[in-house]
Amino acid sequence: MTLILGVDPGSRRTGFGIINAAGNRLEYVTSGTIHLPANESLPPRLKVIFDSLTEIIRTHCPQEMAIEQVFLAKSPSSALKLGQARGAAIVAGVTQNLPVSEYEAKKVKQSVVGTGAASKAQVQHMVKTLLNLPGIPAEDAADALAVALCHIHTQKSLINLASGQGFRRGRLK
Repeated sequence: MTLILGVDPGSRRTGFGIINAAGNRLEYVTSGTIHLPANESLPPRLKVIFDSLTEIIRTHCPQEMAIEQVFLAKSPSSALKLGQARGAAIVAGVTQNLPVSEYEAKKVKQSVVGTGAASKAQVQHMVKTLLNLPGIPAEDAADALAVALCHIHTQKSLINLASGQGFRRGRLK
C-alpha cells in the first residue's frame, strides 16, 4: 500500500489528490482545490500553498509526492509565479520528508488519457473512470489526481523493466 499525493500547482488555485496504490488496485482517498486569496500579493499566497499542503501531508501521511512541471505560460510573469507556486508545494513535500517526482503535463495526459493533447474534460472523465468516482472531479483536483496516476503508472513500468517483466524474447511486452 502506497499513498501518493499528486499536486497541480497554480498561483490562484492549487489542486491536490491522494490515491492509495495497493498492487494493481487504485483507491481514491481524497482530493480538492486550495483556493488562494485573490486580494493578496504572491508571498502570502505561497504561504497558503505551503501551509495547506503541509497540513494535508500531516493528515493523510502519503509516502510520495508527484507534481506537474511548468511547461508554458501566457507570459514570463505568469511562468515565474507558477514556478514559485511549484516551489512552495515542493518545499512542503520535502520538509515532510517526501520524495518528490515531477512530470510534464503532456506525459500526465498521455498516461491517463492516451494522448498528450487531451483536453481538461477528457482528463476529468478518465480520472473519474479510472478511480471509479461517483462524479467528475473539479478541474484542478482532476489534474492533481492525474499526476498521481501518472506517477503510479511510471513507477510500475520502471519496476517491470527492472525485473525483466517488461520484456519477452528481447521485445517489450
